[in-house]
Amino acid sequence: MARTESKMLPLGTKAPDFTLIDAVTNKLVSLNEVRGEKGTVVMFICNHCPFVKHVNEELVRVCNDYHVTGFGFVAISSNDVEKYPQDSPAEMWQTAQKQNYPFPYLYDETQEIAKAYDAACTPDFYLFDNELKLVYRGQLDNSRPGNGIPVNGRDLREAIDNLLNNNPQRKDQKPSIGCNIKWKE
Repeated sequence: MARTESKMLPLGTKAPDFTLIDAVTNKLVSLNEVRGEKGTVVMFICNHCPFVKHVNEELVRVCNDYHVTGFGFVAISSNDVEKYPQDSPAEMWQTAQKQNYPFPYLYDETQEIAKAYDAACTPDFYLFDNELKLVYRGQLDNSRPGNGIPVNGRDLREAIDNLLNNNPQRKDQKPSIGCNIKWKE
């Protein structure tokens, strides 16, 4: 499995707008609709990546823990489905049902949104404040498939807690590591 790091979009960047199809409801969903009162977490994930499979349960827990505190969550899949049919919208629907995703799972067919966010890998995480300015980007935690470290969402949880409690964010944000986004040629 290839290891690709996040590109670490500059802090303070305004969240690029989007309106994409939700693979679960088959309805268009916009950034404004998923935006949380306190902040918004945008995640780039896919179905087949072992790094995403490794953290799926924690993604659901983090969303369930923080959605009630005023945070919005959304996942986006941008992989080329012609070469990776296991990441197609039909398969996204199945994954969302199996994992009980409590967040919309959007399909970025043109890959324009992944490019706008400078997303590089799955999973890739972005936390925006209530003004949609980037305050955290990087890893969920230090766990990776096979490294023996338990998945606990520590880094993302800490960033959300800091935003919730008006505390400064850590300066040493670590990039996420995962499979590269499967770009169209």
